[in-house]
Parts: sequence; structure tokens; C-alpha cells
Amino acid sequence: MLNKKKILLICGSNNQTTMMHKISSFLGDYDCYFSPYYADTFFLKELYKAGYLDFTVMGRNYQQKVFEYAANNNLKLDFEGRKHNYDLVITCSDLVIQKNIRGKRIVLVQEGMTDPENFMYYLVKYLNLPRYLASTSTTGLSNAYRAFCVASYGYRDLFQEKGSDHNKMVVSGIPNFDNAAQYFNNDFPHKNFVLAATSDARETYKYENRKKFILNALRIADGRKLIFKLHPNEKTGRAVREIEKYAPQAFVYASGNTNHMVANCDVLITKYSSVVFLGLALGKEVHSDFDVEKLKKMSPIQNNGKSAENIAEVCKIIIEDKPFNAEQLSLNFAGSYYEVIESGYVGAFTS
Repeated sequence: MLNKKKILLICGSNNQTTMMHKISSFLGDYDCYFSPYYADTFFLKELYKAGYLDFTVMGRNYQQKVFEYAANNNLKLDFEGRKHNYDLVITCSDLVIQKNIRGKRIVLVQEGMTDPENFMYYLVKYLNLPRYLASTSTTGLSNAYRAFCVASYGYRDLFQEKGSDHNKMVVSGIPNFDNAAQYFNNDFPHKNFVLAATSDARETYKYENRKKFILNALRIADGRKLIFKLHPNEKTGRAVREIEKYAPQAFVYASGNTNHMVANCDVLITKYSSVVFLGLALGKEVHSDFDVEKLKKMSPIQNNGKSAENIAEVCKIIIEDKPFNAEQLSLNFAGSYYEVIESGYVGAFTS
């Protein structure tokens, strides 16, 4: 029996890890291994050892969660891809292209919303600084991949404007954001409320005026039931104290299924969070620091959960060196560019 070709799937956050797992379920003809995201340069490894990367997907906290997820789901682990010479690598982030995967066939998968282009983004882009310094705003700029699977035509346009290769980008949809309607089936006890989903900006060394965010949520709620869902990466004690001080009547959830909360709310308030796409797809009133009309154009296509299968099809084409036509694949997966963009609401489109 011939040995199966081997695929390394690089995980990270829970969102990234579950995406990788879903994609692998359609790659049964290949030998799939999973690794947490990892650092490879001397500088990053020293930061890792000192604990300075623990707030990132390269840190021990997220790595341990990947180990636990793999054990609970019987996935084969290969930390840092050391065991095999892989025929294909699938990753949700190209902010770091690790040394041992450079030159290999890589499929990049968009993980969700990308950060806005701030001052650091332009420094990184024009001074050729490490991409990770500007966080996810530089997603796709490595161009080290054979294919880049993206959420929507709107995002394809955005990545192209930044410098990603148009001929490599496939509008496949992305797992976890492609079947929003499923979340209406839930047992979350509250309904018809205002949901404020917080961010981990401060934990990732960005500025946030949390008092202003809380007071703005109170203003929008205008007497209606208000629920705060804390970001899983933020300091719970501090966040709870702040909410109790400025909005003592509000409910606070440090854990729980955020998707179910979004499905049951009437209004969704976020800063820079991918959950905004679920709110838009489900027809909620959305408030975000991003321009909501632009977000509608970029919202992930809704294809009843077929994105993982679509991405797996791209992976099979790349690993088998078959002819690759990004435009035709996008048409197959998402439909006509003009039909989708002209609709003005990508999130509601189903192919």
C-alpha cells in the first residue's frame, strides 16, 4: 500500500483550530497532522521562553488548548511539524511563515475579521518589517502560499488592494462563519436584549477606552436588557469590576457560546470582532467601530456550512498539482462577483 501524502494543519485560537479540524474532515485520503502555531526565529523563541508571547496564538496558553483539543478529538499531533516532510501545509495565519514550511505548498485560510490598517500597518508594509508587528491587518501579504481561501468577494478586493495576488485568492467562504442560521437553535436563556461583545485590545497592548464602550452600550440599550460577553482572552476580574461600576444592572458572561448570544439578541455592539459578521448575517442591528456598510460588503458568504469542503477541494488541487484557476473556483463556490457585490449584502447570499 502506497503511503498517503501528508498534510500539516497549523492551528492557534479556538476559531483557527476548529476551522482546521473541519477542513481535515474532507481530506480523508491524506495523512493529516496538527500543530499549534509556533515561533521559529531566535528573537521570537526568546520572547516565547520569557512568556511575552502568551497573549498570542504562539504562546503556551493557546498551544495547550490545541493539545487538549487534539486529544479530545483524536487528532494526530506533530508540534512544530518536526516529524514529517509535508506535502501540503494549511494555516490560518501567514504573519509568520515558519522556516520549515517555506518553499512548501501552502494554503492560507482567512480566520475572520482582520484588524484595521493603522500606523504600524504602513510601517510594516513600506519598511519591510515583520508582519506580526501589525497583527492581522497584514494577513495575506506574505504571498508565500499557493492559494488563499477568503470569506467573500469584498475581502478578496480588500486583500488585493493591500498587495495580495488576485490570482491566488479563492472566495470559498470560511468555516464557523458560513452558516449563521444554525445558531438560532440554542438554549441560551435570554432573548430580545442588547449584546455588547468586548475585545482583548488591552491584553494585546492596544488602546481601548473601556469606560466609553460601556457607557455607549448603555446609551444604545436605552433601558433594554444589556448583556456583556467578555472576550476569552481578557482579564475577567478587571472587566467585571468596570462593568459593575458603570453598568451595575447589566448581565456579564465570561464564558458561554457567543454565537448563541448573537442569535438571540436584537442589537449587537462590538469594536473589532468577527462576531459582527454573524450579527449582520442574522439581520441584527449592528454597531461597530468599522463602517457597517463596508462590513456588509465583506461579510462571509452564507453557504449552509460548505466552506470547509470548498477549502478542502482547493487543498486537493494544490497537493496534486492540478490546474488551479482561482476565478473559476470562486464562481463555483460563491457565484458571480457582480451578483454578490451588487446585492449589497454578501452575508445574506447563499450559492
